[in-house]
Amino acid sequence: MKLIGVTSCPSGVAHTYMAAEALETAARAKGWEAKIETQGAIGIENELTAADIESADVVVLTKDIAIKKEERFAGKKIVRVTVTQAAKQAPEIVSKLEAMLAQA
Repeated sequence: MKLIGVTSCPSGVAHTYMAAEALETAARAKGWEAKIETQGAIGIENELTAADIESADVVVLTKDIAIKKEERFAGKKIVRVTVTQAAKQAPEIVSKLEAMLAQA
């Protein structure tokens, strides 16, 4: 499985990066590939490529503020969470995604 996502928060500082790290760590703990783009105070980092998006099984987007270039994910399975949920509940989110994908 491959999880990609974009994290962003209103201030674009700590929570953006904490959420990205937590999601990547939780996905890798399940043996998944993971790449999370951050959209923070200094702009877009770890930007997802077209190949990343094409090969992804699921996309996690934080919903605290609008994600830039969200149209890239058209046609993909998208799950929206708050940046706080991503930072604090990443293992639970990934487990729910795993169950959702298993049923698909």
